[in-house]
Amino acid sequence: MLEQAFLAALDHLLGGASWAQNRLKPFAARRARIEIPPINFMFEITADGRVQKSPDPNLNDVTIHLPSDTPFLLAQGIDKVMSRATVDGNAEFATELSFVFRNLHWDAEQDLSRWVGDIVAHRLVQGGSRFSSWQKQAAANLAENLAEYFTQENPLLITSLEFAGFRDNIARLTADLARLEARGAPLKSPPLIRKP
Repeated sequence: MLEQAFLAALDHLLGGASWAQNRLKPFAARRARIEIPPINFMFEITADGRVQKSPDPNLNDVTIHLPSDTPFLLAQGIDKVMSRATVDGNAEFATELSFVFRNLHWDAEQDLSRWVGDIVAHRLVQGGSRFSSWQKQAAANLAENLAEYFTQENPLLITSLEFAGFRDNIARLTADLARLEARGAPLKSPPLIRKP
């Protein structure tokens, strides 16, 4: 069921992006597999540059392995997800899929306008965008405040400047110890010969 929802969503996005369909048309009948443990999505490119369920899940031209934390990485953007992906198979097809996935965007306003009209859809998307920006700013502020608290008020952490000074002090101490060790090393003297 999850695979069907993924394919329906991907096909819907491709349906609104003729540029993506044109890029995928040369790869008609090619098959891809996306692995996000423990889930796998298999699909085939159709003649019109869209996707459909792969008739044989064991035959794939490309396999894209994504980390299991992909759903959480998506909040940081598709580029973050794709940077952690590994790919096996046909390089040309993989490159094209990667380009399409990086640049394929959902036009939420257009989809919403079919249900609630253009003006309401525009306002909903605008409100959602403001809310998303507010959440990102709030998260950045929280991280900044926590960092300040743990480095200034309740110093459980040290700043990068303090760490650099600490590292330099250790390097200096190591060099001083090496010099002292070299100075204090006993001179080699000839072995003592004992008379019987």
